[in-house]
Amino acid sequence: MLMDAAASSLLIVDVQQNLGPVMADPRAVYRGCSLLLRGAARLDIPVTLSEQYPKGLGPTMGELLELTPPDSVVEKIHFSCAAEPAIKDRLDGFNRKQVVVAGIEAHVCVLQTAIGFHQAGYQVFVVADACSSRLAANHQAAMARMAAAGLSVVTVEMVLFEWLHRAATPEFKDLSRLIK
Repeated sequence: MLMDAAASSLLIVDVQQNLGPVMADPRAVYRGCSLLLRGAARLDIPVTLSEQYPKGLGPTMGELLELTPPDSVVEKIHFSCAAEPAIKDRLDGFNRKQVVVAGIEAHVCVLQTAIGFHQAGYQVFVVADACSSRLAANHQAAMARMAAAGLSVVTVEMVLFEWLHRAATPEFKDLSRLIK
């Protein structure tokens, strides 16, 4: 199954100021999420960013917040975005059957979110190189578990090029420049 821009929404999970820096590879997460946000903006794909307990973990990383459409950040108390009514209602309201998920921590909030939306009937794509955990082993275990559960584990470039679908378009030229 391929990702389709017209059927997708993007969900970035908990990439926050006090949590991001302690991940195993925070720069990869920031870069990957930034590329996904830029791609979503260029292709008119709806975006949601979750924030887990922002009073303690801080807001979304500034570099990502700058790329986020207004009113796209939703605070949550559940580990799973799929269990958070405001986020679930928001994604349901997009009326898109695919959700592309990235963020932190891979083995907690990302995993529970991805499995939750899969159980709710969504086609879920987890962007492995735009996710991290404090320990690399937790990230690896999370990706393996999600794949075994029937979720698609993908990369940033897979997402962007599947969303683009073809070359020789202005969108392709814009996004391919970002990847280089």
